[in-house]
Amino acid sequence: MRKWWPLITVCLGTFMLLIDVTIVNVALPQMALDLHTSFTALQWVVDGYALSLAVLLLGAGALGDLSGHRRLYIGGLVVFALASLACGLSTGPETLIAARVVQGIGAAAMFTTTFALLNGAYQGRERGVAYGVWGGVSGAAAAVGPILGGLLTEGLNWRWIFLVNLPLSIAAVVLSLTVLKPDHGERRGRFDVPGTITFTVAATALTLAVIRANDEGWTAFPTWGLLVLSGLALIAFVLVERRSAYPMLDLALLRNRSLAGILIAALLVNVAAFAAFTYTSIWLQSLTGLSPIQAGLTGLPMSLVSVVVSGIVGSKLHGRSPRLIIGGGMLLIGAGSALCALLLGPDSSWPALIAGYAVIGMGVGLVMPTLADSAMAAVPRERSGMAAGAITTARQLGFAIGIAVLGTVFASRTQDHLADKGVADPAGTAHGLAAGQAGKILAAVPDAGRSAVDAVLRAAAVAGLDAGFLVAAVAGIIGGIAVLVLVPSPSRERAAENPVVDERDSLLDAR
Repeated sequence: MRKWWPLITVCLGTFMLLIDVTIVNVALPQMALDLHTSFTALQWVVDGYALSLAVLLLGAGALGDLSGHRRLYIGGLVVFALASLACGLSTGPETLIAARVVQGIGAAAMFTTTFALLNGAYQGRERGVAYGVWGGVSGAAAAVGPILGGLLTEGLNWRWIFLVNLPLSIAAVVLSLTVLKPDHGERRGRFDVPGTITFTVAATALTLAVIRANDEGWTAFPTWGLLVLSGLALIAFVLVERRSAYPMLDLALLRNRSLAGILIAALLVNVAAFAAFTYTSIWLQSLTGLSPIQAGLTGLPMSLVSVVVSGIVGSKLHGRSPRLIIGGGMLLIGAGSALCALLLGPDSSWPALIAGYAVIGMGVGLVMPTLADSAMAAVPRERSGMAAGAITTARQLGFAIGIAVLGTVFASRTQDHLADKGVADPAGTAHGLAAGQAGKILAAVPDAGRSAVDAVLRAAAVAGLDAGFLVAAVAGIIGGIAVLVLVPSPSRERAAENPVVDERDSLLDAR
């Protein structure tokens, strides 16, 4: 048992940082009421964390190589704990969003050191087992988040979804100091400051543009200005990385077909599987009358199925070709999202989500444990850490952008439905629904017309959810097709490695 303490220590930190991506979903309606906040602010409570985590992963990985991975992991834990305390004590949306951004910085420092710490603790078959367990934990964390968030929000208060991190972080720091091997880093090269800055600007401007488009439209100058800024920053990032002696991302890796396919799947998996959770949680609590715990428990089928499938993948399929595992998993996620859209209707409640969630859970269980390991296997050993960092960056960046995109789709479709029904202020009502303020809207309606307005609001919210799930389904299908097309099959890999033998076998077959 003693040999597995490093794995437990790393998994504890990974579980905390990944569960904080989705744990806030069921608490959003309570946050909106307590902090008197808007729909845009609610998006940034989720996106502020996911975005800062995503854009700093590659840079933090290089910093870990320079300063030491254990040191950076412990530093990340301390920052994460202090930011969690600030989140729990926030008195307004501005301080909460700022604390969430800092929390993401700590999470990036923790997440980027994961593979180096596991590689330093395990070798051979034990390393494969460690990666399998870690993959199962990371795959289940996002699905378990809404359940734990519901328990804490209803049993205590939404602030406890952040405060619960404090004892866990202290335990992780103590374990890190006692069971993780100290390292001092390679101390070669320098930190890629220009690359980190340009990538951060590009990703942040893109996410902000999508969120602003929800309020001001895609043709508005601020939206287009942010999109242009994002494009220019991305071009600058490419130029900086091509000329840097110590790039945080070697752009030559993107010419690797296998890595390119896996990166596309990583970018789209959280969009397809988890981004819609934010809006289903709001709908379940504000319009169908579920409590935070009940809303969180609707994700239980996904959690259970993903944990079981992740365990099977980690123990039985570790080291197999990722083509069918990741590609098939992404297609399952897309099918599950489409099933949710198909089964949802104006009079629906939580049972309409269960079947689709279970199918999504199967796909999550296949994809999550396989992504990083497959990416590292697809590139030379000296670039394996960079490939793993690119995968985790793509996953978190996809979630941040996915939240913004699905939020825009939800609000836009809801607004159109309300306008078709003759609602006086469709835009304001749509934003109120998205912010979980259905009860406040209904309270302002005379008793005689309340039931009719309630029916209109329910139908509008479901129309928005349908549109969001369809976008998620398309993302899953595109990711699956990309992997099936770009990642070679085992037979093609063997043929590429040994063309003479392959040609000989073909001649024998012809005879």
